[in-house]
Amino acid sequence: MLYKLFYAQGSAAMGTRVILEEIGASYELLQTTIAMDEPRPPEQLALNPNGWIPVLLWGENAMYECAAITVFLCDRHPEAKLAPAIDDPERGVYLQTLVYFSNSVQNAFQLNYYPDRFADTPADEPSAQRRGNRRLRETWKVIDDQIGDNEWVLGEWFSAVDIYLFMLTTWLRPSRGHPSVDEFPNVKRIADAVLPRRSVQLVYEEWIAGHAG
Repeated sequence: MLYKLFYAQGSAAMGTRVILEEIGASYELLQTTIAMDEPRPPEQLALNPNGWIPVLLWGENAMYECAAITVFLCDRHPEAKLAPAIDDPERGVYLQTLVYFSNSVQNAFQLNYYPDRFADTPADEPSAQRRGNRRLRETWKVIDDQIGDNEWVLGEWFSAVDIYLFMLTTWLRPSRGHPSVDEFPNVKRIADAVLPRRSVQLVYEEWIAGHAG
């Protein structure tokens, strides 16, 4: 099965690409952009009118939303053991954390990066950005507390949740007022453990080079 992925550096599609690497799937990258002032390919907009990525295609099918794609790929390729089975006791916290990442942590990033979506006027946008930064600190603290002393988010089992966590930590920019990942020692510990994986080294090569030292 060949997957196709609408893709851009710095986007959530990078997390999806890591999943594709981890499951050993054949895939093709369809280059697009996350720049607000650049047009999206018409084929991408036909599949996701929001203009966001990732968008995953296989055969005649397509879907968007990073958390949904993560669940889909992991369930479709159980041999990769990136997700608990349907009847596994850890399935609940796996789904809960992915949705929390998508609905809460990513929403906080959007407040800061795209304040025009949340403010009535340009004059109100700085307030939205400040609230986004506070919300980032709140949501990451929830995740840090959830992890506790666990080796991975789900305990002793490395999963797609850890990949998603790593992806989100790469978006933190203290220069924008975001909290530093150092404020969340359990999050940082897991992100540091994900970093050496071959899939992550491949997909995040440019990001890693920019953060060396």
